[in-house]
Amino acid sequence: QVQLVESGGGLVQPGGSLRLSCAASRIISSINAMGWYRQAPGEQRELVATITRSCTINYSDAVKGRFTISRDNAKNTVYLQMNSLKPEDTAVYYCYVLIPLVYWGRGIQVTVSS
Repeated sequence: QVQLVESGGGLVQPGGSLRLSCAASRIISSINAMGWYRQAPGEQRELVATITRSCTINYSDAVKGRFTISRDNAKNTVYLQMNSLKPEDTAVYYCYVLIPLVYWGRGIQVTVSS
């Protein structure tokens, strides 16, 4: 079993920045992919960004150019740097790890509002 602990969410004004972190509870010998999804109220969960073991990165069109995903293999931690935040980025953000089984974090709230 792997637990994922997310941190870094909160309230920010439009145009601001936040950095999300997601740390695995134990060292994992092989991670196929890590990343982030988000779910806004009344909406389906959607992919935000993902990074594979070979460091292939994918972003949703909605965040491309504003968000940056990165990982620290030694710490089994994935980060999401979010810049130029918009009100439509407001959502609960979920970290995931693909080992090959998928594990999810509990989610962390990001609110973009003036």
